[in-house]
Amino acid sequence: MGRNLLGFKGIKPVLAAVALLTLVQSVSILWMARTLSEVVSALFAGGSLQDQNVGIFQFLAAFLVRHLMNFVQQKITYRYAEHTGALLRKELMDKLFLLGPRFAKTEGTGKLVTLVLDGVLKFKVYLELIIPRMVATAIIPAVVFFYILMQDVQSAIILFVTMPILIVFMILIGLSSRKQVDSQMVSYRNLANHFVDSLRGLETLKYLGRSKSHAKTIGKVSDKYRKATMRTLRVAFLSSFALDFFTMLSVASVAVGLGLRLVNGDMALVSALTILILAPEYFLPVRMVGADYHATLNGKEAGEAIQAIIDMPIVKMDVTLPNGFSYSWRSDSQLTLSHVQVQHEAEGPHSLQDITLHIQGMRKIGIIGESGAGKSTLIDVLSGFLQPSSGDVVLNGQRLPALTDESWQNQMTYIPQSPYLFSTSLADNVKFYTPNASQEEVEQAVKNAGLSDLVSSLPLGYDEVIGGGGRTLSGGQAQRVALARAFLSDRPVILLDEPTAHLDIETEYELKETMRSLFEGKLVFLATHRLHWMPDMDQIIVMDQGKVAEIGTHEELLACKGVYYALIRSQLEGVL
Repeated sequence: MGRNLLGFKGIKPVLAAVALLTLVQSVSILWMARTLSEVVSALFAGGSLQDQNVGIFQFLAAFLVRHLMNFVQQKITYRYAEHTGALLRKELMDKLFLLGPRFAKTEGTGKLVTLVLDGVLKFKVYLELIIPRMVATAIIPAVVFFYILMQDVQSAIILFVTMPILIVFMILIGLSSRKQVDSQMVSYRNLANHFVDSLRGLETLKYLGRSKSHAKTIGKVSDKYRKATMRTLRVAFLSSFALDFFTMLSVASVAVGLGLRLVNGDMALVSALTILILAPEYFLPVRMVGADYHATLNGKEAGEAIQAIIDMPIVKMDVTLPNGFSYSWRSDSQLTLSHVQVQHEAEGPHSLQDITLHIQGMRKIGIIGESGAGKSTLIDVLSGFLQPSSGDVVLNGQRLPALTDESWQNQMTYIPQSPYLFSTSLADNVKFYTPNASQEEVEQAVKNAGLSDLVSSLPLGYDEVIGGGGRTLSGGQAQRVALARAFLSDRPVILLDEPTAHLDIETEYELKETMRSLFEGKLVFLATHRLHWMPDMDQIIVMDQGKVAEIGTHEELLACKGVYYALIRSQLEGVL
């Protein structure tokens, strides 16, 4: 049983109920064996079948009780697995939202999607199987062993000696199987990530004429997963055969001893038959665990992977906030970063180093620099998706460990390079931040974002389904949907991370006119490498190799002729 299994909410009452049902099931197994032995022995002694009606009825009653207990166990564990799986998926989704987009990029979208969907399903199967199997393994062999011990010590000794050998053999098989399953899971996650990336880049691959060669790559990745799966199945089939072989060998040893003593007249037929019937039942729970081991191992691995994400530490506020403190950003609000550093690995390089900034009120702040300069990392710190490794964050005079509080994030609008469009109507996509907005408010936001012509061209207008499975929008149209979300939400802080990186310059200039009205009266952080935005900014932060190289207005930085001046000269955009 997994180490974390006993930590799941509500599992102890379930284990208690399953244990009680298993105990009743054990008694019914003894009852079945005894009554069947008595009926067969009486018939062998020359008794009539009519005289055995009571014994046959008792056997059938015990048979029904046994399978009724098994049915009730399945219902209990199924309901618990469904409930726990739903809670686990919700916890995982909540944690993924807290960890933010940077974690999703690091882990791989395909892997996370696989965990949320397929991983939770596998874990539910694991719970359904492992709970009754492990309880049965703990109770049924013990009950059967002590009953046989009271009937025949020699047979009990044989069973007692062979059970540990079987368990040791199972452990050895499990260690071998784990390596194969780990290899299979790695191949599966690589296949999932590769598949999601391929779907996203399908259009690009087609345009570049690389779709056929990429199909070969998909074939290679799929073939690796197939081979890993076949290795796992090979071990599973061989282990099942070996378990059955050792079990039959043990039962045969008991049967030989019973047969010799029956021939010598040292044992009654009823006792011998009872022991012979119970011997396979003694090993059955262990065999069932072995048979289901490979079916449950994937679920166990998925559960551990999900729990590892859920248990990842999140910055907790270890400071006492004074009465009246608010995260709300207003015209008189202030934010100060002092000597902030971000280091993802203990011995690795700093993504941000010694960042010191002071921001006040509603301003438009441009964050520029070459690729890898730290622009996106700074945006992640400001949005609360990333905790600084060191340094101070002071908001409205209150020192905080990070900006990860939900109250800070709830007043932000985030516009990335490629806004995600959900597979739902255009109106619902626009209402992403404000699901309770009225139709009039949605129409006004669409108008402000310059989407009115698009809406009028759609057959269903605002009810037209876009996103996956719906109407495909261009990059510029998708960005306008993101802008409409921002107009509708009217949140005081806007963060833009390379929002026009994938657009042509004409479309970018069209969006620029729309964005200017959106920026009014808000705190705006715009991370970009396109410098024609900078003359419109109130303040420019120039990043260079994770450090703040310069801070100032467009005119001030030009006069300095430093890093900013060199960037403009290199881009030759005619700003000078």
